[in-house]
Amino acid sequence: MSKAIIIGHTGQDGNYLWELLSAKNYELIGVSSNLVLSSKEGDLAPLDIKNFNQVETLVKNFRPDELYYLAAIHQSSSDKQMEEGELFQKSIDINSKAFVNFLEAARLHSGKTKLFYAASSHIFGETANPIQDETTPLNPNCIYGITKTMGIRACHFYRDNYNIFASVGIFYNHESPLRASKYVSKKIVETAIAIKLGLKDKLILGNLDQRVDWGYAPDYVDAAYRILQLNLPGDFIISSGTTHSIQDFTEEVFANLGLDWKRHVEINPNLITKKQKQNLTGNNRKLKNATGWENSVTFSGLIKILVNAELNKNAAK
Repeated sequence: MSKAIIIGHTGQDGNYLWELLSAKNYELIGVSSNLVLSSKEGDLAPLDIKNFNQVETLVKNFRPDELYYLAAIHQSSSDKQMEEGELFQKSIDINSKAFVNFLEAARLHSGKTKLFYAASSHIFGETANPIQDETTPLNPNCIYGITKTMGIRACHFYRDNYNIFASVGIFYNHESPLRASKYVSKKIVETAIAIKLGLKDKLILGNLDQRVDWGYAPDYVDAAYRILQLNLPGDFIISSGTTHSIQDFTEEVFANLGLDWKRHVEINPNLITKKQKQNLTGNNRKLKNATGWENSVTFSGLIKILVNAELNKNAAK
């Protein structure tokens, strides 16, 4: 039986990855918000991923075949805003330093463990390349992108210097019914349905023109799994390879509900963040060639999944 640790197992991606690996009969340990869970033994002792001694003990005792690092600090425009210095420190702690604890623990005690680090398209920042691939220069210009770049560099360091199997998945936007309400995709769907039900009248957005490379979250965790089944580690872009505007997304959501989006959408430019000014498109050819991976859901199919799931959730209330 294969064994895996999922760091961030209660988030959107962690939930789907837990489901995927459980179906493959993995023995699993999940870590999230300082809580360690085991698929076989129930609750285990709390664990602080920022504490190397605790991480070392976990890795040394469990010796996982695979370790997926999905934990991240990610602040959106709808979050309660932290001071930049505080956000930077917390992001470094979780997005970078804590991951190094797992790399080092694997180096010392579990050299055959394959590690996956979930990075982000925000590592490219304001790039001159209209379509990014694994050779595109890293040029992050937001805290999230900077600290994710640090995690990537840590992967490369341990890979090159200690022969640790440390692969990077560069995730582009990926959605599902489990997406948190703070993300624009979920905000559009939830508000449109509230309008349909007569509970709200307006949807306020920051920018209709921004183009986004959107995919389906279960597809993206399947890509992460496939990457760790390869014989050699590497960096891989995980994307749909196509973009649609916020307006495209909004129009399609409202159309699925039989509504005219123009009657209900208002624009507030103050909602635009630095990250939301970037139009990024990922070239996923390397991933496809190496693993045979494909997107299973089209853009229109994704919208239908999100709308139907939210309608069903409301009907069950």
